Amino acid sequence: MRVVMVLAMIVAVAIGMAAQAPAGGQGGGQRGPGAGGAPGGGAPGGGAPGGGRQGGGAAGGRGQRGPAFTVTSTAWPDGGEVPMKHAGRGENKSPAFEFAWYQGTEKAEQPANVQSFAIVFHDIENSTNRGTADTLHWSFYNIPGTAKGLPEGLPPGVQPDGSRPGPGIRGGENGSYFGPGAGPGPFHHYVFEFYALDTKLDLPATATRDQLMMAMEGHIVGKAAYVGRFHGQ
Repeated sequence: MRVVMVLAMIVAVAIGMAAQAPAGGQGGGQRGPGAGGAPGGGAPGGGAPGGGRQGGGAAGGRGQRGPAFTVTSTAWPDGGEVPMKHAGRGENKSPAFEFAWYQGTEKAEQPANVQSFAIVFHDIENSTNRGTADTLHWSFYNIPGTAKGLPEGLPPGVQPDGSRPGPGIRGGENGSYFGPGAGPGPFHHYVFEFYALDTKLDLPATATRDQLMMAMEGHIVGKAAYVGRFHGQ
């Protein structure tokens, strides 16, 4: 008889605990707004500012990606050979570029939080001082967020619109573009990296490449690249 009574009490306790469990409790409960990319609460285009992910949730639960930043140029095809016009030993004119944003294959509006653009132009073939760093030729930042691209042949120094040269071969406040300069032999590959930022940068004229990259950290809304090959004649 005692055994039957004990079993009855255990069953009663189990039924009571089951009745108190919250509905939908599997997998840690229902998600709140913004979790796992739910609508609402995101930055323009559905991404978090600076390219970060929206709230938590299940593994791999990214928020919807915003439009992609792209860059084109008529100076040479992406991945093609850089003309002497834009080479350091040629006319040394900075190439013209056009900015655009795409959602899939369709043109899209630029995210509203873009405040400025920056360029980092480097020769990825070189190994500076036998280390992992390559050769930084030119950088240019605080290009207004309203810009639709860059004209050909930027003059040295700070521009009337507030855009300014950063570190590079001819860096500093009065710095200027310095094009590809590889000598005769195998092609060197040069990359223009473009960053769309949700801020403007406050850097000294003596800023280093590391300081420039750190200043952009956490503020990147979009990134694009344009590649050129060059070797001296």
